[in-house]
Amino acid sequence: MASNTSKTARASVRAGQAGQGGAQTVLGEYKYLIPLAGGKFAYVRNLTNGKTTHLRTDSDAFVDEIRLLAGAGHASKIRAELNGLAAQYPAHGWDVTEKRLVDAGVFEA
Repeated sequence: MASNTSKTARASVRAGQAGQGGAQTVLGEYKYLIPLAGGKFAYVRNLTNGKTTHLRTDSDAFVDEIRLLAGAGHASKIRAELNGLAAQYPAHGWDVTEKRLVDAGVFEA
């Protein structure tokens, strides 16, 4: 936040966001995955609880976090993001990560 924003204004924004049921309204594109270390790790941004976790992409915790997001209705957007990462960084193994998630049944309804 800007340093010239008053405490009252910041408190008002927080109070307004509290009634949104944990969801965030974000202008523009919301990225769920922030790739790290050549695709071995990623920050996973969870829009349902507002937390960002640092996870190894071949871990069960990563699968569980993506499963949680997919269950909340974000499956198609996450798959599109994984496909975009695979196209942008073909040597980082994002296609293998997506296959692992598909094999785990993460994107099934």
